Order: sequence, then C-alpha cells, then structure tokens
Amino acid sequence: MAKIIIIIVQLILFIVVSPVLSGLISRIKNNIRMRKGQGILQPYYNLAKLFSKGEVVPENSSWIFRAAPFVVLASMLVAAALIPVFISRSPVFQAGDFLALIFIFALGRFFLALSALDTGSSFGGMGASREMFISSLVEPAFCMVVFALSLQSGSTDISSFGSRHAISVSSITAALTLFLVAIAETSRIPVDNQETHLELTMVHEAMVLEYSGRSLALIEMAAYVKQMVLFFLIAQVVFPACLPVGIIIAAIAVALVEVSVAKMRLFRVADFLGLAFVLGVVASVCAILGV
Repeated sequence: MAKIIIIIVQLILFIVVSPVLSGLISRIKNNIRMRKGQGILQPYYNLAKLFSKGEVVPENSSWIFRAAPFVVLASMLVAAALIPVFISRSPVFQAGDFLALIFIFALGRFFLALSALDTGSSFGGMGASREMFISSLVEPAFCMVVFALSLQSGSTDISSFGSRHAISVSSITAALTLFLVAIAETSRIPVDNQETHLELTMVHEAMVLEYSGRSLALIEMAAYVKQMVLFFLIAQVVFPACLPVGIIIAAIAVALVEVSVAKMRLFRVADFLGLAFVLGVVASVCAILGV
C-alpha cells in the first residue's frame, strides 16, 4: 500500500512540476534576448486553455488517432514511475530499468508517428518520417549511455547510478551524451524547433498538427513529463546529492544552447547525434578503464 501511495505521489509531482521547466527555459531565453516574453507559469495557462476547448478530428482517421495521446502520456508516466525520487530505489523497479526506459520512450514515439500517418496529412507523414530518422540516431547514443553507466555501477538499475558519489570522467562524458540526447528527444534547437510551424523545419510539430483541444493537451503534458525525466537522469548522474539543483542547471544549459546555435538542416542532425554516439563510446571506454 505504501508503494502505491509513493507511485501516485511521484506521478502527481511530475505532472504538476514538469511544465515549470519549459516555462523556466522560455523565461531564460527571453531574458538573454532582452525580451519580456511569457511568464514561467505560461505552460499551465496553455494546458488549461487546451483542456477547455473542443476537438476537431480528421474524418479519415481511425481509432489510432484518438488513442495515441493517451498512449503517449501513459508511456511517459510509466517512465516517470521508474525514476527514484522519494526513495533510494525505483518504486516499480520490478517493471524495468534504464534499458526499459528506452523502449518506453520508443513506444510513445511510435504511436505518435503512427497517429500522424493515420490522418493522411502530408505534414503528418513528413513529420513522422523525420522523427523516425532522428530516433534511429538517438537510440544508439542512448544505449551507449546505459552501457557506460552500467559498466561503472555494475547494474542497469536507475537507482544504482545515484548511489555513486565520486564524479568520474566516464560519468561526466555519459552525462554530456545524455544531454545531447535530451535535446533531440525534447525537440529542442539545434535538432528541432518547438516554436515554428514552417514546413521545412517542422518535426514534432508536424506530427501533432492535426490535434487540438484535450488531445493536444495530453500530448503537451507528455512532452513536459518526458523532458523532466531526461533532466532528472542527467542530474542523477552528475548531481546525485542535489537533484533539484541538477535539474535546474540542465534547464539553464538547454536554454543557453537554444539561444547560442541555429537550427540545423535535417541531414546535419546525423553529425550532431553521431557526436553523441562517439561520446557514449568514449564514456564506455573510460568506464572499462576505470576513469
């Protein structure tokens, strides 16, 4: 019973707190650009507005289009449940570890891409194709992070990564790899741009272009939770003793990257994620050497 309460409280925490990270990133970006911009609580207002609106469903769509937002949000909540927040071990550690987290992310991505194809929209098909291209480059780098950390901690259990107090070259390199993966997974510049609806640059936004109302709110909520899960993993690798500070530092770093570099062409993303994969290999070699 206590474990169920911990899981529920942890999921509520991710749902309630995760939109703040996006608001914080936007606020930092606007301050650097010397713009007033939106407030840090704007994502909550956006979600409330979407939940209060009706939905427009494409006529030629099937049940996949309607079910995808629930599957995407459910997969992200399961991923959030795998993260140890209030206790030293994941509350659902029997369900999976870091490798399972990669497959859970892939499940949400698969259904979102499938729903984009289900509408029959040219934009949806284009976005789904680009998303699958990027994911094919993200997942190998993500796996190398798992291998590097598991070689150092002796387990793929997420809880074991936070038990290490000594910061090594391997863990720092793995955290940097995970940071590059997080940029791609959360549709941030230079891989994608959440603030654009231009045909030549859309990836994630192209897949959700046909969604509106409550369904779009569920997808946005899932994106917020996913972002917080990734930031939490980065913080647990580098700042295991002070996770909130590590999450805030990761958010600040993302904001600095977004205002410092330009959006890449799609085929240049392969170089960006190739660098992430190489860093993952370096982290694994350092873990084998014990440094």
